[in-house]
Amino acid sequence: MAASNVPTILRVIAASVKISNRAGQIIRDVMRQGELGIVEKGINDLQTEADRTAQRCITASLRRHFPKLRVFGEEDIEEGDLPESFLCLDSCNDVLKQKCPERLSKLTEEELIVWVDPLDGTAEYTQGLLDHVTVLIGVSSAKSGEALAGVVHQPYHNYKSVSPEQLTGRCIWGVVELGSFGIQRQQQLAGRVVTTSRSHLTATVIDAINALQPTHIEKVGGAGHKVLLLIEGRAHAYVFASPGCKKWDTCAPEAVLRALGGSLTDMLGKSIPYFADSPRGNSTGVLATVKDHSWYVERIPQAVKDDMLRY
Repeated sequence: MAASNVPTILRVIAASVKISNRAGQIIRDVMRQGELGIVEKGINDLQTEADRTAQRCITASLRRHFPKLRVFGEEDIEEGDLPESFLCLDSCNDVLKQKCPERLSKLTEEELIVWVDPLDGTAEYTQGLLDHVTVLIGVSSAKSGEALAGVVHQPYHNYKSVSPEQLTGRCIWGVVELGSFGIQRQQQLAGRVVTTSRSHLTATVIDAINALQPTHIEKVGGAGHKVLLLIEGRAHAYVFASPGCKKWDTCAPEAVLRALGGSLTDMLGKSIPYFADSPRGNSTGVLATVKDHSWYVERIPQAVKDDMLRY
């Protein structure tokens, strides 16, 4: 099948897989050169040269592929001129060969929205916790606001086991009702492991976690990384009862998780909307699980839910 005959959503993801690989290489190159160019956007909110250049690569490449596609990136930066060598105009054939779910097959560029976090886990990137870092490219429906597809790229996957020259990262992608690829869902550990933020813990976050009676709390960086812990069976729930996460943090991980049968909602158990005019912040927090989602929602204290509604 010629690429032009492939449904638009699969073509967007096929391009995004390759683009995320290029962004991952940019992130590694910036780290290798040692000039991170750190800018403080706010409290516990950093931006580096890797964030800026990776976003320019992703957004410019997507717009070259799909001129009518709306793309929203985390970093508030000027697009600027980007050398052709930074662009990625290839597509992943493995994605193009998939059979698109019927209800998604007729969606046009204008009916899709892309949410980009070029470097999820920036603080961890600057601190050398490189396995926490992901590149996130999520696709939502402009009409329903639903997260439909996503790419989660780990530039430093297995970085402790291979030489820097051999490091290529790994790319996980998924489409709802089709499945997720590049990762296998693993059996969960015994007990109840809850993963949450390393740097944005509040009394409300702690109250929500404690109500679940976890056997262990895994504090890590990055929404993408936390969802991968769920899929790999290393955690049972991702709990963040705070307005800190944004749409570009959760769209791609939600789509990948849902494509494997999991769930990602706010702390009230309601879907997170990804419309073009949706507030960028997820004001009512994030709750993600591989299974038994309603059990976790029901055990979140009403006081925590009420606190979420204040934002």
